[in-house]
Amino acid sequence: MLRHNLSDISIDRIVESENADIDPTFFFPETTPEDWAPHKSWLKPLAMHAESEMLILPIQSWLVQTQHHMILVDTCVGDDKKRERPHWHMKTGATFLARLAEAGVQPEEVDFVMCTHLHADHVGWHTRLIDGRWLPTFPNAKYVMSKNEWAFRVAEHEQNPMEHFADSVLPIVTADRAILVKSDHALDDEVSFEPTPGHTPHHMSVRLASNGNNAVMTGDVMHSSAQCAEPTWAVRPDSDRELARQTRRAFLERYCESGTLVCATHFASPSMGEIIRHGGAFRFEYLTEKSSSLSRRCPAQTIVDGLT
Repeated sequence: MLRHNLSDISIDRIVESENADIDPTFFFPETTPEDWAPHKSWLKPLAMHAESEMLILPIQSWLVQTQHHMILVDTCVGDDKKRERPHWHMKTGATFLARLAEAGVQPEEVDFVMCTHLHADHVGWHTRLIDGRWLPTFPNAKYVMSKNEWAFRVAEHEQNPMEHFADSVLPIVTADRAILVKSDHALDDEVSFEPTPGHTPHHMSVRLASNGNNAVMTGDVMHSSAQCAEPTWAVRPDSDRELARQTRRAFLERYCESGTLVCATHFASPSMGEIIRHGGAFRFEYLTEKSSSLSRRCPAQTIVDGLT
């Protein structure tokens, strides 16, 4: 499934990759195999590979088309970039741009890039390599990011230089394409940020509203649907695990059975759905084609890379 219509807003998944390559107990370092055992039956095969039992976490962006603006929420890993993770290192092929084109959009048409946070798998296509220089991929867009997140990362980069910050974030500021905002900044009456700290100190989610219909892009508040059932489970990259737990629980309570479409950035395809209550915790009820208003311009399909 690629597109969902939220009244006057359309939402597309721009999937860069979707692989079954995440070891559950490594990525969730406070868990044991025994912790995962009760959940395997409902996680498989959508969120956990049936045989390898590796988690399936896509790398994707959200393309949001309102009546006024063309918006990208985050920009995946990117090409030609030196990264520590093998699957992210020196990627080629411009898969992301090809799938953006499949959604009917060229880079020059993007008005805003909204950044939930500044981790490597969310800023990679901020820039692309042209004649040996890192230049904005979306030349007419303003890149909207938290001013506090920016300041925190600048200080961190000065102490411990980060490849992704140097090649994907600093060039945006140098090119005068960045807008630094507060964590509750509203782009207009349809699109706004919501502060959801914990994964990073100034992490933000993105809220959409159109004619009484609502959606929210999680960013990295959660990485796996397992965290709906186990909100206390923290992931290795969480900078403040206790704050991330508190934020996640509050997020789940706020949106549970509220009628809000939840666009969960790292949840397995189709990645969109509703949070429902399940016992003392929650479950993620995935959107189905029957419940989705799909545009005729894009076929109803799931794009998957590397799954067997």
